[in-house]
Amino acid sequence: MDMKLEVVVIPVADVDRSKDFYVGLGWRLDADVSGDGGFRVVQVTPPGSGCSVIFGSEVSAAAPGSVEGLHLVVADVEAARAELAGKGVDVSEVFHDAGGVFHHAGTKHQVPGPDPDRTSYGSFASFTDPDGNAWTLQEITERLPGR
Repeated sequence: MDMKLEVVVIPVADVDRSKDFYVGLGWRLDADVSGDGGFRVVQVTPPGSGCSVIFGSEVSAAAPGSVEGLHLVVADVEAARAELAGKGVDVSEVFHDAGGVFHHAGTKHQVPGPDPDRTSYGSFASFTDPDGNAWTLQEITERLPGR
């Protein structure tokens, strides 16, 4: 049976600020629905993604800004970084990991610049939303077998 990731919920403090941020990135606004008692759901989808992001009021008990490790796959991390920076996003410089596989948490093992061999899955840049939810751009030019 196929199982596809459809939605990721992120906790935010200010729904309108978050909506402005993500729509400002060029993400499609799919829904902004309010319900009883202050309940509100906003759904946005990154360009080309089959998975959407939801945030709002009373949709998560997690602390705003507590999500880490959200990855956006891009074909060219330097171009994606430049596009985000051009939209006013405080995005890191491109980096790769000293260990050469994925990336460690934090910045201790980050090496400036893309992976020297430009291996697929090996180059990154990162940014946070206004609440501190952490996103990583990961360059993938050739998928692993079966992907």
